[in-house]
Amino acid sequence: MKRFLWRGFLGLLGLWLIVTVASFGYNFATNGTAAPPPGLKYVEAGGINTRYETWGTAGTPVVLVHGAAESVDTWSRLVPLLAKTHRVYAYDITGYGYSERKAPYTIEHLAGQLLGFLDAMHLGGAGQPRPILVGHSLGAGVAAEATLEAPGKVGGIMFLDGDGLPLPGGKAGPPRWLIVPPYRTSLFRLVLDQGWLLKKIYNSVCAPGCPQMDVDEWTRPFRQPGAEQAVWQMTANGIPAVAADRLAKLKDLKLPKSVVFGANDTNGGNAAETAARIGAPAPTLIPNANHLTLISDPEQVAAAIDGLR
Repeated sequence: MKRFLWRGFLGLLGLWLIVTVASFGYNFATNGTAAPPPGLKYVEAGGINTRYETWGTAGTPVVLVHGAAESVDTWSRLVPLLAKTHRVYAYDITGYGYSERKAPYTIEHLAGQLLGFLDAMHLGGAGQPRPILVGHSLGAGVAAEATLEAPGKVGGIMFLDGDGLPLPGGKAGPPRWLIVPPYRTSLFRLVLDQGWLLKKIYNSVCAPGCPQMDVDEWTRPFRQPGAEQAVWQMTANGIPAVAADRLAKLKDLKLPKSVVFGANDTNGGNAAETAARIGAPAPTLIPNANHLTLISDPEQVAAAIDGLR
């Protein structure tokens, strides 16, 4: 029996050594980073060097706040429609896209970046126009926290495919002690290299009519220096979000509110409950749409933003 256990131990030890050596080797071979796209614009926002873009020249300003694993580029189908009648602004949340990665990745920290961005764009201050904030998924919580902290800066708020709440059950994923360097790095890079898997995930949260996923556009931000550590830190306590009791304080604010969800969305929360919680009218449900309505149904989303009064 002891010999059997000893052989089993040696076998596991050997397997661990093989996996560890392979992990170090893979990490060394894939240690390069990707250059960001040329021509990106940056501004200091809340102490963070923030990538941003603007469109349009007139009309009520709209500030777009993207969701997890997204960036300014995720709005590319929506902004041409909005820019016809609005001045449109979008930026990369720290930890994602091409903005500086700067912890801590709490909802308050992310809201501070958004409020700093409003200041940098001359929005919401004395004598300045107050923007509509449109938060997609994770961005709904960021927009909500910023609105609660500085309601006088905001002209309206839309929750798009997101309820702003913490994920059910709190922290997600396996215990963090199971995924440590060098295995964490190997796993992170392996996932980025599986285009077929990423396309499958994309298709599962987007309506059938969505354009084909541009894998490089989605993964290049995660090949920037510090991206892996930022993702690890950002997800340490689940997705940054607003507690339900604090979120409910939006109900007391007298500003236009809207909730827009894909009718088939099972990732963003409950649309009707979200609308009731924040004191918004009944939600707008986009037929046959899923969690990426900004990509699958930009016309309907633009119309909902235009209708926010």
